[in-house]
Amino acid sequence: MNLPAPAIRHEPCDDLSALCKAGGDPLRLNVLRALANDSFGVLELAQIFAIGQSGMSHHLKVLAQAGLVATRREGNAIFYRRALPHTGITGGRLHAALLEEADALALPVEVQARIDAVHRQRAAVSQDFFARMAEKFNAQQDLIAGLAQYRESLLALLDKLPFAPGASALEVGPGDGAFLPDLAQRFARVTAIDNSPAMLELARKLCERHALDNVELRLADALGGAEEQVDCVVLNMVLHHFAAPADALGQLAAHLRPGGSLLVTDLCSHDQSWAREACGDLWLGFEQDDLARWAVAAGLVPEQSLYVGLRNGFQIQVRQFQRPSGDTHPRLHSGNP
Repeated sequence: MNLPAPAIRHEPCDDLSALCKAGGDPLRLNVLRALANDSFGVLELAQIFAIGQSGMSHHLKVLAQAGLVATRREGNAIFYRRALPHTGITGGRLHAALLEEADALALPVEVQARIDAVHRQRAAVSQDFFARMAEKFNAQQDLIAGLAQYRESLLALLDKLPFAPGASALEVGPGDGAFLPDLAQRFARVTAIDNSPAMLELARKLCERHALDNVELRLADALGGAEEQVDCVVLNMVLHHFAAPADALGQLAAHLRPGGSLLVTDLCSHDQSWAREACGDLWLGFEQDDLARWAVAAGLVPEQSLYVGLRNGFQIQVRQFQRPSGDTHPRLHSGNP
């Protein structure tokens, strides 16, 4: 007589056991630390931790099964990021405590050095694109979302903000400078920073044509420091070109005076991988919640948002994040909230 196989029941303690197993390995804890401010592909993580791809894939599978990491497809590649803890479910409080304890530890020096190397590789890809494609900038941008497609929405949001007379603005990555006339009309002083000489030359020519004598163009790394304090920081379709967008958002927020606003215009998350080659995008848009979390971690408060749907299937998000008026100590981004 053949007896039916006993049914395998999933017990709540199984989730807790998987979480304890996943967190019980030093390398996996360091992977979680590395994912605090960024997302990485499996090949990047294998490079960062100097192990084979198959070995890293195994560790990521264990972390994923425990609900400690989540995935996002970027074209043909899969990127891993930390999953947020849900304290209302079994293991949620342990998950939150594990991340808190892990974040209190410093990554090994050699691991941090390899993370920096990955960021430099990403940045080099972006810089190479703009060096090659400066003259075709507008045509390439219009493949997805040119300024004309979101300018009115951005100005509608900008004009609602109560900037005082004499206020100043900083635009990061101005491209060919097309938005600088709008900023020059609204601010007493405007600074535009770009690390591409070719793109900055296009912006210079535009400023000359429009006689923008209150605009200063500067060839510099936007993340080189936060000595200059302004009332408004503007990033138009730029954040997806940064190697580490969460860190970039945090460092740029440090330029804001108390009560100042950071305006981010970028694509919502999409799966059009051709944008990497055609437009030099490092990231295929961003989840709305991710931008908000990164801003909060940088000491900013999410305020107004507008969303622009495009006929080609993309959606643009125009976001305002404000530094509290009483915050007199700008701080750099230091991890997930």
